[in-house]
Amino acid sequence: MPKLTGSLKATQFTESVIREMTRLNQQYGGVNLSQGFPDFPAPDVVKEAAVAAIRADVNQYAVTWGARALRDAIATQFSRRFGVPIAADEQVTVCCGATEAMMATMMAIIDPGDEVIVFEPFYENYGPDAILSGATPRYVTLHEPDPAAGRPEWSVDPDELAAAFNERTKAIILNTPNNPTGKVFTRGELEAIAALCLRWDVIAISDEIYEHIIYDGWEHVPIATIAGMADRTVTINSLSKTYSVTGWRVGWAISPKSLTGAIRKVHDFLTVGAAAPLQEAGVAALGVPDSYYVELAAKYTERRDALLDILRRHQFTCYVPRGAYYIMTDIAGFGFANDVEFARYLVREVGVAGVPGSSFYRDAGAGRTKLRFCFCKRGETLAEADRRLAKLTAAVR
Repeated sequence: MPKLTGSLKATQFTESVIREMTRLNQQYGGVNLSQGFPDFPAPDVVKEAAVAAIRADVNQYAVTWGARALRDAIATQFSRRFGVPIAADEQVTVCCGATEAMMATMMAIIDPGDEVIVFEPFYENYGPDAILSGATPRYVTLHEPDPAAGRPEWSVDPDELAAAFNERTKAIILNTPNNPTGKVFTRGELEAIAALCLRWDVIAISDEIYEHIIYDGWEHVPIATIAGMADRTVTINSLSKTYSVTGWRVGWAISPKSLTGAIRKVHDFLTVGAAAPLQEAGVAALGVPDSYYVELAAKYTERRDALLDILRRHQFTCYVPRGAYYIMTDIAGFGFANDVEFARYLVREVGVAGVPGSSFYRDAGAGRTKLRFCFCKRGETLAEADRRLAKLTAAVR
């Protein structure tokens, strides 16, 4: 009889909890503050460019590693903004979203026995990415804010970080601004990470898809701009968050020339290529004026502050994000056994979906009092969540 079982590696992680919460939200007719996709329109200029490309019959395969015009636009924008020269032909690989760009990069650089450092809480894909690519993940804690202890922001203990590096370390995964915490890594923190990468000959894989969604005067600093890191950093990005087109799945990796060939080979056999007409629209997206990004951050600041107010009024303890569009909360005061029980109650009985904090930690117990909400939503959506959460406040009084 055939052994109709999955692989050993597939037993080492669960299905996406974030996507599961969206399914539960649909089942119960809730307000979806779980999965991070906007419920407002993408910019007209971007949509019109996609329609025009389809009508112009840009409907066949693009070059597998990306249409030349899009690769040029990616390289030009990064070089202009950050002063790091990028050669489109030798360093840019267009993929099916940042998710595939990360997976292609991991599979291209990892050998069995290699270790990959991951900060936790982490975006839930990173652990499975490491396992699927054959790496052993090593986790370094992002300590939650504790003003009484002199820790106003999510922070890294330098000694814990240094202890995670060793001769088996192949890469470190960064996500700045960070999902789920909203942490923005400072230049000083990135310099400390860079020093360890240089000491141990480690590659930085930096997921920067929220680079334009940043608050309170904080600055996004790509680790590729830190001295010595341009030649050992793979920068991951996409159209999804900045231009509100999460369903398009157009992302990219900017890599050192020495790694591009390997990434492109893996990408080719994973997905062949991203959607050709949407790549053409990506050129239009990357060509919008700088004022677009200023307005984007301003609008998200309003949404962030609105949801912070809503959650605080309904007795959630909130950690103020400095970037991205998520709010991590502490739910210990509600008296539920754990985050999963609370999240299921919230979507089923209250009609608001969040994401259990345990999905962002290696040890579920570390996230048992946490819940993440997203605020990439219309004002009307947030107002409806406010109205529904009143039922929760009444129930726990």
